[in-house]
Amino acid sequence: MSNPDPSIPASTAADLDRQDALAALREEFVGAETSLVYLDGNSLGRPLRRTAASMARFVEQEWGGRLIRGWDEGWFDLPLTLGDEIGRITLGAAPGQTWVGDSTTVTLYKLIRAAVDAQLPDGRDEIVIDTDNFPTDRYVVEGIARERGLTVRWLDVTTHGGVEVEPLRELLTERTAVVVLSQVAYRSAWLADVERITAAAHDVGALVLWDLCHSAGSVPIELDAHGVDLAVGCTYKYLNGGPGSPAFGYVAARHQSRLAQPIQGWMGHADPFAMGPGYTPAEGARRFISGTPPVLGMLALRDMLSLVDGVGIDAVRAKSVALTQLAIEVTDERLAPFGVEVASPRDADRRGGHVTLRHPRMREVVAALWRRDVIPDYRDPHGLRIGLSPLSTSFAEVEAGFEAIAEELGRQASSTTTA
Repeated sequence: MSNPDPSIPASTAADLDRQDALAALREEFVGAETSLVYLDGNSLGRPLRRTAASMARFVEQEWGGRLIRGWDEGWFDLPLTLGDEIGRITLGAAPGQTWVGDSTTVTLYKLIRAAVDAQLPDGRDEIVIDTDNFPTDRYVVEGIARERGLTVRWLDVTTHGGVEVEPLRELLTERTAVVVLSQVAYRSAWLADVERITAAAHDVGALVLWDLCHSAGSVPIELDAHGVDLAVGCTYKYLNGGPGSPAFGYVAARHQSRLAQPIQGWMGHADPFAMGPGYTPAEGARRFISGTPPVLGMLALRDMLSLVDGVGIDAVRAKSVALTQLAIEVTDERLAPFGVEVASPRDADRRGGHVTLRHPRMREVVAALWRRDVIPDYRDPHGLRIGLSPLSTSFAEVEAGFEAIAEELGRQASSTTTA
C-alpha cells in the first residue's frame, strides 16, 4: 500500500495554534524550541525552565544556607502543604486530605492494605479490580490478597474500552472490601464515571480507591464532591514533577481515624521527635506518611502546580480535548488507509488526555520514530500511544508527529510488499 496524499490543509494546525489561548505557555518548557516531537507527556512531562532556577536557588539558599534548620522552616510540613495545593488545584479536595511522598506503588499498597484491614472485621474479604488496570495496581492487589487471605474478583474489560457501571455492579456484594480502579485507563484513555461508580460501590458498603496517574493535571477531578474514599496518583506525568518524583495520596477526612496504615514510620508519628518506644499515629493526613519526605523531588512539582493554578484545570482540559480530537481526525484522514484503528473513545466525555492507535506494525513504527526524534510510546497489543500534555504540546507538533507516523507506516507497507 502506498502512502496517501496528505489530506489535511497545511494551515489547520497553525490556525489552531493561533487560536489557542494557552499557546504561549509552551515556551515555559525546556526543549519546546527544538525540532524534537514529543508525544509522550503522559509518561514523563517536559521540565519547566523556571525549575532549573528554583532548584539552584534551593541548593544555594535553603539547603546550602539553612541546612538542617530547613526542616523547621518548611520541609517537615511540605508533604502536607504541597498535598493541599495538589488537592485544591487538581483534585477538588479540601485541605487536610492529601499528602505527597513515597512512590505510587508504595502508596497504593498502604491505602489498599489499610482499606481491607478496616473492612475485614465486617466479613468483607474481596477486592474488585479490572483486568486491564495498570500492572502495578493489579500486582499490589494480588500481593495484598495473598497476605490477608482475600479473594480478588476480576472485572473483565477490553483493552480498547474501560470500566462501566453496570458490569461492575454485578461483581459487587456485601463481601466487597475495596474496589481499585483507574479514572483514565492507561492503554485506551477510557475516562471512567467516578461519581456513578463510587456511588455503586457505596451502595454495597465497599470503599473505592481511584488511581489518578493518567488524569491528575489533565482531567478535572472532584474527589470531595463525588464522595471518593481513597486516591493515589503520580506527579511525573501531567504534573511534570520529573523522573521519580513522589506520588500523592488522598484519604477522605471521614476515614482518616478509621484507617491504620501498614508502614508505620517516624514521620507519621503523633510526636516524631519524642523518639518514643511505641507508635502513636498522628492526627489527620500525616498518619499516612512513613519516612523522611523527598524534598528535592517536590521542587519541580511545585513549579508546575503554580502554572496550572494560573491557567485553571478547566482550560487545561479544553486544550487536551482539542489536541486529542485533532489526533483522531488526523488518524482518520491520514492513517486509516494503512489500516490504523483508533483504540480510544471517540467521545471526548469518555476520553482522557491520550489516544492509542492500533496497527500490527506499531512496535516497529515506534522504534523507527524514536530514531528520528519523534517520541510516542508503545503499548501491547499493537498500540502506539499519543500522550498530549496540554501546556507543553502544540497543534503543529501533533501534526508533525502524524506526518512522521504516516511516513513510517508507508515504509513498513512498502517493505512488506517488496518482501
